[in-house]
Amino acid sequence: MIHRPDDMQTEVRANMRGGRGSVTVRHLFQKEEITARTRLCAELVIPPGAGIGIHEHAAEDEIYIITAGSGILDDGGARTRVKAGDAVLTGNGASHAVENDGSEDLRMFAVIINY
Repeated sequence: MIHRPDDMQTEVRANMRGGRGSVTVRHLFQKEEITARTRLCAELVIPPGAGIGIHEHAAEDEIYIITAGSGILDDGGARTRVKAGDAVLTGNGASHAVENDGSEDLRMFAVIINY
């Protein structure tokens, strides 16, 4: 199955998970299209000053692959700078948040896999 960019559903989520600003979510595949127990497969674009608020991943793992820009990841205990090329795994009941404190868009792929 191939999806071209024009075929992908895009939405803008204001104050995503309680974060500031708006995040653009471009769904690469809908969860119904993936046989594995997957909740999300998307590219996220977080503009400067925006972010995704703290949220928990119980009974699931979320993978972020940062493709452009940089920002601050809060893993519920430590705040760490992330940048293009980094990969982040959160799950097993852990929480995280991410914010773009830079001057360019923070772009990343996000995949959420259910247990």
